[in-house]
Amino acid sequence: MELRALHVFVEVVRQGGFTEAAKVVFATQSTVSKAVKQLEDELGVKLLDRLGSRSVITAAGEIVYRHAVKMLAERQDLIAELDELQGLGRGVLRLGLPRVSSDILFAPLIAAYRARYPGVEVQVTEEGGERRKERLHAGEVDLAGLLSPIPAEFEYKELRREPLVALVAKSSPLAERRTLRFSELASTPFILFDLASALNPIIVDACQQNGFTPNVGARSSQISFILELVAGGMGVAFLPRAIFDHRPREAVAALPVTEPDLEWRMTHAWRRGAYLSAAARAWLDLAEEIGPTLLPRP
Repeated sequence: MELRALHVFVEVVRQGGFTEAAKVVFATQSTVSKAVKQLEDELGVKLLDRLGSRSVITAAGEIVYRHAVKMLAERQDLIAELDELQGLGRGVLRLGLPRVSSDILFAPLIAAYRARYPGVEVQVTEEGGERRKERLHAGEVDLAGLLSPIPAEFEYKELRREPLVALVAKSSPLAERRTLRFSELASTPFILFDLASALNPIIVDACQQNGFTPNVGARSSQISFILELVAGGMGVAFLPRAIFDHRPREAVAALPVTEPDLEWRMTHAWRRGAYLSAAARAWLDLAEEIGPTLLPRP
């Protein structure tokens, strides 16, 4: 059984079809289809039901998928351990980072790491929170930037903790307030990040704790666009205090939120019990060393 075929099958399941999987594994759709068919023939079971353009995993496919993820993760652990024999003069560090804050929180850390360990190749992917968890679970990244709370399957070290602030247009009556209670925002449109963002559940949970469902006026993956929408009076948005301080917008006011207190807690997470390479341990040590200097107040 070839690991390449297992990798292709795993991506077909994750991406929901052969076309999208082909893009991820850098192969043609026919190559992907052939790899899955060969795997089915070898195992003697049907792994996927083709329903038009969609592919639905079978009961046998669920079993193969679960074991394939583990096997691929073990392969990455094997490679990491062999690389470590060469020391930090070489190797690869694979990071899964969030779309929000990576430029001002993680980029300086990457630059410092590369300066200290120039022989280590740093590979970075930026994706939504759930996709980062999937990659980490599958061993496709060594470390992932995840927001607390962290699932029990992962271990973690906290990198940064910041209060979330409510962002409103300075032309809004709310801007005259010194603080806001969350319940006071029930009738205000919310400007949220895209659905993949790990920040959204924190905000939605706070709404539910205060007895309402947010009225979502807009979504975006870009902080700059969200700030423009807020400045234009479209509604209220939320950012960690330090992130907003590094992206100030003259027409936007940042207000502390009380009841409940909202915190953004960014961590470095890794698979519980997995082998942590020397390159990954060096990253964690460096983050602990220079973490307090990241995101200083302007």
